[in-house]
Amino acid sequence: MLATLTATELLARLDEFGAIIDVRSPSEFTDDRVPGALNWPVLDDAERAQIGTQYAQVSPFAAKKFGAVLVARNIAAHVEREVLDKPKDWRPLVYCWRGGTRSGALASVLDHIGFRVHRLEGGYQAYRRAVLDTLESLPQRYRYRVICGTTGSGKSRLLRQLQAAGAQVLDLEALANHRGSVLGLVPGERQPGQKQFESRVWDALRRFDPKRPVFVESESRKVGDLRVPPALI
Repeated sequence: MLATLTATELLARLDEFGAIIDVRSPSEFTDDRVPGALNWPVLDDAERAQIGTQYAQVSPFAAKKFGAVLVARNIAAHVEREVLDKPKDWRPLVYCWRGGTRSGALASVLDHIGFRVHRLEGGYQAYRRAVLDTLESLPQRYRYRVICGTTGSGKSRLLRQLQAAGAQVLDLEALANHRGSVLGLVPGERQPGQKQFESRVWDALRRFDPKRPVFVESESRKVGDLRVPPALI
């Protein structure tokens, strides 16, 4: 059965699904995605560019025909590689960028197989708006214990020890792949983009119990190149 889900409903029910499938291209997926999503692109970056060229230089009709071939081929590969071992009660959620054309193609195939499929209304863009809206109010649900101290005094080490002891910890530097103003970037790694950082912060906050305190390191308005959500500041 194929059903739709709003972005607000998704944020409340994120853990209900057997898989969250992002059918956008790998570059779109890298920029940001729903936490825990898997990337099953129905068109990769090169294929999207090919179709865009056909659309502009030949005709929209020719581009759609060519796109149908690529989408059908890619969906078949995903089903063969990822779906054949799934039980009938597997419940995937599928989304694309906005319009639903790409997610609708995969969702329709999974629905016809017999899975209970959900598709996200408005795609990633709706999810992104919902995360930004939620980040304006969600941080205010919690009581914070802010760890302060000079650089090198062991604030991050204390947070790790608290977390290991079962405390609720919001480690903004870990979410930002950064080691603070003096040490800078984690060696060999890049910081996520701003959108992905905000998704990580939202995903961490949603898991906390409002009845218990949240420990966090005192931070400036930016962690490396990334801005901390204003409501959290």
